[in-house]
Amino acid sequence: MSNLKEVAKKANVSITTVSRVINGSDKVNPKTSERVKKVMTMLDYQPNRVAQRLRTANGRSKLLGLIIPDIKNQFYSNIVRGIEDVAYGNDYAVILCNSDENPNKERFYLEVLKSESVDGIILPPILQFGEEIENIIKTGIPIICFDRKLGNKNVDTVVIDNEMGGYIATSHLIDKGHKQIAILTSSILFSSFSERQKGYERALKENGIEVDKRLIREGDPRSSDNAKLMTTKLINLDNPPTAIFATNNLMTLGAIEAINEQNLKIPEEISIIGFDDVSWAKAITPPLTVVKQPAYEMGLKAAELFFRKVEDKSSEPVEIVMEPSLIIRQSTASPPK
Repeated sequence: MSNLKEVAKKANVSITTVSRVINGSDKVNPKTSERVKKVMTMLDYQPNRVAQRLRTANGRSKLLGLIIPDIKNQFYSNIVRGIEDVAYGNDYAVILCNSDENPNKERFYLEVLKSESVDGIILPPILQFGEEIENIIKTGIPIICFDRKLGNKNVDTVVIDNEMGGYIATSHLIDKGHKQIAILTSSILFSSFSERQKGYERALKENGIEVDKRLIREGDPRSSDNAKLMTTKLINLDNPPTAIFATNNLMTLGAIEAINEQNLKIPEEISIIGFDDVSWAKAITPPLTVVKQPAYEMGLKAAELFFRKVEDKSSEPVEIVMEPSLIIRQSTASPPK
């Protein structure tokens, strides 16, 4: 494989000029830059990223750290795609880590990304990490949060109006005539789930329906099996729900599996509404009514906030709140007589 010196000789420029081309410097004539890039391609020259980072005049690593709970969850994979598209367009590489909602694993990856000298970290925070994230920010590494808020910490954030999402989902079921509405949710450590539950309870109270604690089930948002178990228990209550609101797509899958195993018909005997308009939502029978989140757009916005911070580290943190929408299909109907 060729080295920097050979590229410079073949392109008839200095090693410094080749280095500037690699690092995207605007000090190189465009025609010269194009010639150097052609020689790099011809000689199959691959820059050493460690050396390249040491040479960057502005001290940037051209690396962006990204921590997500689970790449298998389509909601997060769509967000990753949006972030990666913006990063690639700015000549940045993304280091992707899966935390599995495990605090120890997330703590480990935060340390790894710091040691890799990334230019920033994007993640959906767990509330208990407020102090650790604040310490990272003090080192000069900007943090961008998405999907969840980080308590009262003042960091750049991109979220969905989760309370509105919970409210419109529950209101839709109430409009259909349901009063026994169950919710599958998760820990208050995750602001998104607590806000969706808040919207659920607000819709019930505004319509004169008492909040029944028996119908609020909290479980693991990564596990469809856990949601299946919670749904089975709900269905077998003495006074079971006539509708279920599942607050993420994996919980929705588990709930549907439990309903099918109990030989109940959707929506004739029980209605269900999910959160996230994933690809399979309209492919199943019956097609699923959902609250849609603009996941890809969330990724774009989070990455744009990161590059805004790269250009101006003194910029004031902003919070972008994106609107969810209700997609009505065939999984919701009036309750059985």
